[in-house]
Amino acid sequence: MNGQRLRGFCLGLTLVLAAAPFAAAQLTAEEVADQTKWEEFLLTAEVVGEEQISSRKAVTSPWILTLKKGDVTHRALWKNPEGRMGGFIEGWRFEIAAYRIDKLLGLNMVPPTVERRFRENRGSCQLWIEGCRSLRDIEDNKIRLPSIKNIPYNRSLYLQRLFDNLIANEDRHKGNFLFTADWRLILIDHSRSFRTGSRYTKGLINTEKSPGGPKVVRELPRVIVEKVKALTAETVRASVGEYLNDKEVEAILLRRDLILVEIDRLIKLNGEENVLY
Repeated sequence: MNGQRLRGFCLGLTLVLAAAPFAAAQLTAEEVADQTKWEEFLLTAEVVGEEQISSRKAVTSPWILTLKKGDVTHRALWKNPEGRMGGFIEGWRFEIAAYRIDKLLGLNMVPPTVERRFRENRGSCQLWIEGCRSLRDIEDNKIRLPSIKNIPYNRSLYLQRLFDNLIANEDRHKGNFLFTADWRLILIDHSRSFRTGSRYTKGLINTEKSPGGPKVVRELPRVIVEKVKALTAETVRASVGEYLNDKEVEAILLRRDLILVEIDRLIKLNGEENVLY
């Protein structure tokens, strides 16, 4: 494994990408190619340090692991919640499924995530992205968004809302919105996703009537919409493998249909040229 190239992947997450607004929410082609290398690193690197996060700070009490392979040392977040915790159903396998769905759609907003055993337990292991700030930190420190980043920032939020609508993530909060130095959005913490109840299959989480204020999806890349349209039970199962059951896969497709209906509504209301780019 090329240590210099792997370090370059992380560095790339904090560098300015191409001028096209959509690029602000995606990794470069080279960074996407390096995802497989990071997956291998997460699976095979030696654990040389470990620190558990208190349940007071994180309900699931995850571990920060320091991993080393060759000349590469990097941190990762390992967690294995399963069942009801803090009043919510949690599942470590949802972390892996979210990463795989993110890759399937080509969003590339979720850090590489794999299954890894730690202390003889199965769990998810996610690459720790250095140098990011949470939305909570940004607001608490009154950090202003540069005006030149307004369009890519808003488009990133629309992509996040689309993604969370599709996977029924009920736990998106200011602590798990992460922004790189150049204001690209990184999404973490998906252990409360892939719900199957009627609340999550007959309606979407992010809408004009969302609690706390409207969370609409005003515009989307045409290529992403086409990938959502193309989702089938077979393609989703091939992507997520054992990490989602049949009911959870079926729920994704029901939400896909709701998303497409909403996109059609927006196109009729605002015109296709103002919704798809």
